[in-house]
Amino acid sequence: MRNISIFLFVFVIAVIKAQVVSDYRYVVIPAEFNDFKENRTYGLSNQLEKTLKAKKYTVLPATKNDWPSDALMNPCSILNAELLDDKSMFRNKLILQFKDCSNKIVFTEKGSSTIKEFEPGYQDALKQILTKIPASNPTVTVNKLAETTASEPVKKELQGSKETILQTSNAVRYSNGTLALQKIQIDNSQFILVDSNSSVPFATFKSTAKKDVYRVKLGSGESTIGYYENGNIVIEMPKSNGEFANEIFTAN
Repeated sequence: MRNISIFLFVFVIAVIKAQVVSDYRYVVIPAEFNDFKENRTYGLSNQLEKTLKAKKYTVLPATKNDWPSDALMNPCSILNAELLDDKSMFRNKLILQFKDCSNKIVFTEKGSSTIKEFEPGYQDALKQILTKIPASNPTVTVNKLAETTASEPVKKELQGSKETILQTSNAVRYSNGTLALQKIQIDNSQFILVDSNSSVPFATFKSTAKKDVYRVKLGSGESTIGYYENGNIVIEMPKSNGEFANEIFTAN
């Protein structure tokens, strides 16, 4: 019953609040936009980065070398920016899009300028768009949690009992020193680790034939293994070079 109540709390949040751009903290701006390469950048990347920072977003580079650890371990906490050249004979027009880790468009907006010169015209169009981006205000949302982890019977029970909402303050908490997660037990064979700043579970654990060893699906979609060791949870995190590094989460 306790597990159902926990899922109910998460499910109601998911129903009430869809993902919006202000739910995110991190935005990746590519080294160059596909429609604006080489000498046709017109200062748009700098203009976009400056405005996003002013609106309290953390702008990440396309290369991951300097990303913070929570962004590296949970790509689904990040939006990817794209600028499209919405070509027109008489106007300089742009489309700005932000996409999530599943390539779903979270935000899209068009801008148009009557300034005929390319650089000031595109910058004017982008300025119009940027006024419509809300400030970053990450909240505790777990929009996809029930959808990705709950069985159909659980979902049906949740849908029929939305009026009962219980807090999850007694959930077990784990940390690797920079990232704080909550462990929520789904049933005897599976549990999840939830990052309160993310819209999806950080990791989903399913038991194997070996005691305390689990198949793990990360929020990024990658599969790996995890296990208990001296009361800690250890996840073998995949690296870009094909190797793995142990990430240790200790109980708080």
